[in-house]
Amino acid sequence: MPQTVCSGTMFTTPSGFSPHLACAEPGEEEEAPQEGPGPGACLADGPPITSASLDTLIQNLVPTADYYPEKAYVFTFLLSARLFIPPPELLARVCELCIKQQQLDQSPLDTAKVRKFGPKILQLLTEWTETFPTDFRDEKMVGHLKDIIHRIAPCDEAYWKTLNQVLQKLSQRLALMSQGEESIVKVSLNASSISDKLVAFKTKPPPIQKDMLSICNDPYTLAQQLTHVELVRRREGRGREAWVTQRSGDQKKKTSNLEAYVRWFNRLCYLVATEICMVTKKKQRAQVIEFFIDVARECFNIGNFNSLMAIISGMNMSPVSRLKKTWGKAKTAKFFILEHQMDPTGNFYNYRTALRGAAHRSQTANSNRERIVIPFFSLLIKDIYFLNEGCANRLPNGHVNFEKFVELARQVGEFMTWKQVECPFEEDRAILHYLHTAPIFSEDGLYLASYESESPENQVEKDRWKALR
Repeated sequence: MPQTVCSGTMFTTPSGFSPHLACAEPGEEEEAPQEGPGPGACLADGPPITSASLDTLIQNLVPTADYYPEKAYVFTFLLSARLFIPPPELLARVCELCIKQQQLDQSPLDTAKVRKFGPKILQLLTEWTETFPTDFRDEKMVGHLKDIIHRIAPCDEAYWKTLNQVLQKLSQRLALMSQGEESIVKVSLNASSISDKLVAFKTKPPPIQKDMLSICNDPYTLAQQLTHVELVRRREGRGREAWVTQRSGDQKKKTSNLEAYVRWFNRLCYLVATEICMVTKKKQRAQVIEFFIDVARECFNIGNFNSLMAIISGMNMSPVSRLKKTWGKAKTAKFFILEHQMDPTGNFYNYRTALRGAAHRSQTANSNRERIVIPFFSLLIKDIYFLNEGCANRLPNGHVNFEKFVELARQVGEFMTWKQVECPFEEDRAILHYLHTAPIFSEDGLYLASYESESPENQVEKDRWKALR
């Protein structure tokens, strides 16, 4: 069924996150924190950290002339640290430690030492700007970045050139992100406004009305274009913002991307239902049902589980599912197989198995076509929500529950990897335009069209039909 923006009240069962995570209860005894003697001990020289103080974790992030943290640690900590410290304050702490450890506030500088340290701090700052660019919408972040480079530049003027390149790429990326976010929201809002005006569309059709089959009658081609929409939407919407923006202070930005994802999912649900319900003849309606079953199957084969779930949800909406005579004319065996794959039983066990298979195929793929993995987005957010809410951020001894954030980073990082795949399918502007702008019925419009296709069968349906007319 159509979705709403996720919140704690939506979910009644926890998702399947790693059972060994430290979800501590008050009074439980904790093992001693695994803090190594030096920065490298956290991931490189010793066992993985399960918990540590925030100060220790920050220290492990700071590079030196002879040490650089593993990339997995950088991503995990930068992703999770915002729960405990705002990004500008974190960067300020990192810079302070760098200044102190490398004696960057003294004159003259140790040129040899700084030249060993300089590339490493630049690498950290580059990774930060590339992985979490929205952090740098705050001018304080850019100020800290420029300050630390200003301190090491006397030892090598090339650092300024590198910094300018980093800032230029950052500016371009933020501009593209803003454009993508605005276009996604604009299209979604336009689609919503169209549907509100079409309650009586069935009874008074315009002289010329297009339908999906007149635009595209090949299920594989439509599945490709749906995949195109999903991949572009994820690149522009920046899927990790589903986590990052929840930790920010801007309430408006917290949900804008999530709402855009939800609007697209709902639009596809309603578009599928509209395409079925607006057809007047039973035989043609059955053909439309069979067409979307085939589209859903192709989405499954491609690895586009989000569009697959939207199509299934649209076909399971009451105005469509009540069309028993129409369904009786359609070949539905494949539909029931797809429903089984997306069955929510066992916390979506069948879907999660299929997703693991697609993920494995992606890891060993030789082409972008085989690398495509588009998860059911609402369930992904649910998983992240329950992992975040189900395990404590801090243990009773005050240490950060870092093992929890390793698992969070795994889930978010996996999604980020999937969304970076370039779409291998050629864009069909006519199909994409129809997907984004075709009129769709509101819920009342769907019921009205459904009742006019197949008469109400009971008193409840008769009363509703009478009210709609």
